[in-house]
Amino acid sequence: MESASQGLLSDSMTDVPVDNPSAAAMAAPSRTLPYNGLTEAEEEELRAELAKVEDEIGTLRQVLAAKERHCGELKRKLGLTPLDDLKQNLSKSWHDVQVSNAYVSASNTLEDWNDKLTQSEA
Repeated sequence: MESASQGLLSDSMTDVPVDNPSAAAMAAPSRTLPYNGLTEAEEEELRAELAKVEDEIGTLRQVLAAKERHCGELKRKLGLTPLDDLKQNLSKSWHDVQVSNAYVSASNTLEDWNDKLTQSEA
């Protein structure tokens, strides 16, 4: 019984391919041009530039966060509240709408219609 199970085990194991890790490491693929058409040197240079730009972005985020904190502190010391900011933003936005070409055009058209309507009723 034991010999029968050993035979099955050994037969199934011979069908499984075995990788030789040292042979795989030795046979590293040679890269002349990667899929994007860049040489290794160009790709390395671009990766270094990308890392530098990402680092600068992180620095700028930190600076912006510090400036926003400082701005908040100054507003708090001046007694300005978020409600004051909201009022100012709404006021500015409404002014921007009122001076926009679309609003001025629509307003003029409505005034003309109103004038014509009131004149026809008289």
